[in-house]
Amino acid sequence: MKSNFRISVIYFILAAAMFAQGTAGTDAKFEYRSLVDIPSAGILEKGYVGVTVDVLPFGVVMSKIEVGVFDNFSFGISYGGANIIGSGIVNWYEIPGVNLRARVMDETEVYPALTLGFDSQGKGSFFKNINRYEIKSPGFFAAAAKNFELLGYLSLHGVVNYSLERDDHDKDLNLGIGVEKTIGGKISVVAEYDFAINDNNSLALGSGNGYLNMGVRWSVGEGFTIGMDLRNMLDNKIVNSNKADRAIFIEYVKAIF
Repeated sequence: MKSNFRISVIYFILAAAMFAQGTAGTDAKFEYRSLVDIPSAGILEKGYVGVTVDVLPFGVVMSKIEVGVFDNFSFGISYGGANIIGSGIVNWYEIPGVNLRARVMDETEVYPALTLGFDSQGKGSFFKNINRYEIKSPGFFAAAAKNFELLGYLSLHGVVNYSLERDDHDKDLNLGIGVEKTIGGKISVVAEYDFAINDNNSLALGSGNGYLNMGVRWSVGEGFTIGMDLRNMLDNKIVNSNKADRAIFIEYVKAIF
């Protein structure tokens, strides 16, 4: 009976993958709104809702729900905490995060897509003494993306952002760059480098190396994408420091009207 159950589960996964339409691969139906941590120029279409969950080290779980409210405009809220997975007291975030984004220019053959937005949700543990997340929230941002055909698709990303988490007295603008490469119809590899210019002074939680993150995404079903990330590959964290943190990414997108 156990054998039949396992066969049924494998069959279900393979059947779902045959009709995958998530955010990964050349058959992707939806746009990325972030790579690993940095925001991208992607946006939800009007009438769609997206739910994402990040499972990070130290029992951190962060979930986000976004809605495509109008054409080229989306809004969302997020919440989470540390030590949710594990034992002992859960350290919930102080307040929910909010995010909104507006596409101001669609991609053309010459110009990249350009999106302006705001996201107050950071990642990792929240430190009350300096009123910030382990990985600062993007705050106000402008993100651009350009796609090229290269054995599938190659997407280049860039972002400039200004976080409102400034109690560590590091108030600089920040920069990030990223890339996505499709591998077949249902899989993509993503990588990003967050320069962390706003997280490198004497009171900061970063050591000045910046954050190099990589991940793989797999569209496993209709609107359903899962992924695995390796984060902090340059060992930039001063606290909770684990080089190449492993994390899980889950996303589901569905039309609601």
